[in-house]
Amino acid sequence: MSASDLDLDLHPEHRPNVGVVLFHPDGRVWLGRRCNQAPPHNWQFPQGGVDDGEDLLAAARRELAEETGVTSVDYLGRTESWLIYDFPAEFAGSKKARGFKGQKQVWFAFRFLGDESEIDLEADAHVEFDAWKWGALDETPELIVPFKRAVYEQVVAAFGGFARGG
Repeated sequence: MSASDLDLDLHPEHRPNVGVVLFHPDGRVWLGRRCNQAPPHNWQFPQGGVDDGEDLLAAARRELAEETGVTSVDYLGRTESWLIYDFPAEFAGSKKARGFKGQKQVWFAFRFLGDESEIDLEADAHVEFDAWKWGALDETPELIVPFKRAVYEQVVAAFGGFARGG
């Protein structure tokens, strides 16, 4: 599905973005610890912007590879619409500086098929994470920065069936 299939004009004040939940075969999920972000809310799933004209599934695979080194995956599913969050007033990130109110995301679920040696946090020159772990899907909303929590709760609800392994 391309980004245009979801109407990029919907919520134009939000940056188009994809998020990825990588499921271990036993149902746990991959979490990365954000570089240079203080605990306790410094763990998250891979996510990133969609390039102009880029297919959303291709963007999800690209972001996963860039941020984790992982390419050995099986596609499981995706959310059907944009999940949206706004940046908090005190947020001074580069995306807000470019005029975005927040981000609109489509989330993808993949099952990891490779060996953990494939995971490489320095696969791309722009390193997002300095550590990683496997965790429980339903615990992830408590690990993320509060302004993204509602989106993570929606992702948990959408992908809960994949957490049972398989």
